[in-house]
Amino acid sequence: MQPGDVLLVEGNSRISGAIKYLTQSTWSHAAMYVGDTLDQENSDGVTLDLIEADLTKGVIALPLASYAEFNTRICRPVNLTREDQHTLMQFMHESLGNEYDLKNVIDLMRYLLPRPPVPISWRRRMLAFGSGDPTRAICSTLIAQAFQGIRYPILPEVERTQVKLVTGCCGYSEKEMLHIRHHSLFTPRDFDISPYFKIIKPTLETGFDYKKLNWASNESLVEGDVQPDTSI
Repeated sequence: MQPGDVLLVEGNSRISGAIKYLTQSTWSHAAMYVGDTLDQENSDGVTLDLIEADLTKGVIALPLASYAEFNTRICRPVNLTREDQHTLMQFMHESLGNEYDLKNVIDLMRYLLPRPPVPISWRRRMLAFGSGDPTRAICSTLIAQAFQGIRYPILPEVERTQVKLVTGCCGYSEKEMLHIRHHSLFTPRDFDISPYFKIIKPTLETGFDYKKLNWASNESLVEGDVQPDTSI
């Protein structure tokens, strides 16, 4: 993993189940990998290389190994400059100790639920997301705010406008303008479906060679297994 990578986690707590239901996604939690940039270890001497917003503890640092038994996914921002990577790390470091924003969770649930029967385009105007306190955050909005600080896109709103062609022409061309979506509206799944984050699969990154796999021979197949069709 590289500093700036987003680790998505399929949690197993009650609130994780609610987030997965509301977002219709496998992922209920997100953390950012910071590597050894924090230069801290836990009591067992293990490097604290992840920063996340925890429901009870607020924004904390913890070892990557904490999620070794969970279903996870690595999302990597593409072509991140060294300067912007440093800015990301600085933001996450400075966020340590912030509180968890429960009001943001409640507001986000109201936004994601299909009720009240209000058009989706109007719902955002009806809600004042979060507590308004910059020292509070939830897991995905903390990371979204970090990326917005370097103007790296996650799922921006796209506005298409008509632009008149050069003088003397009577035609128009379509131009796309990106608008920043408020960081309080992001959920863990947004990093997964974002076209600007690459999905990293450790098995492939470490040099996968299918020729080296240790397959069981036909003789070792147990009764009831599907046998290969050799009639063709």
